[in-house]
Amino acid sequence: MAGKKTKTSSEQSPPSEGWPQAGVGENINILTTIETFPIKSINKPYLPADKNLRLRARALRKMGNLPEIVFWQQVHKRKFYNIDFDRQRVIGRYIVDFYVKGLGLVIEIDGASHNEKIQYDERRETYFKKLGLQVWKISSTEIMMDVERVMENLKNFIVGHYS
Repeated sequence: MAGKKTKTSSEQSPPSEGWPQAGVGENINILTTIETFPIKSINKPYLPADKNLRLRARALRKMGNLPEIVFWQQVHKRKFYNIDFDRQRVIGRYIVDFYVKGLGLVIEIDGASHNEKIQYDERRETYFKKLGLQVWKISSTEIMMDVERVMENLKNFIVGHYS
């Protein structure tokens, strides 16, 4: 992508139905290309964050659980199509497992503990969607059993929602 000029939203034709659309204060640029599909970046300039959760998020990053570590190994340092992932990001009063700022994408890895928190998870997801974020969930079992398929599914999700 070096040397290529990206277009701002005003230089592009309007997105097709179902594509992320830029709102006030947002710009759309090309974040990356997956196979032959340009992936549109949606930079959200501001997301609320409870500052009191920063230390907890840092501790979670250091501690980690095995499915998160396995997933992180696939995506850190822009290994996954040159996309920048944040780990244990504070959004509002929640800490998400992974966040892609350039896409406004929350990635949640659900383990057995989530079986008891269905209503809590629904509130979280509703909150993220009200902020204009997409949410992609994957089970920890799927990551541990077939991480390659998980990454293929993530690729297909991104292409389907952002190209």
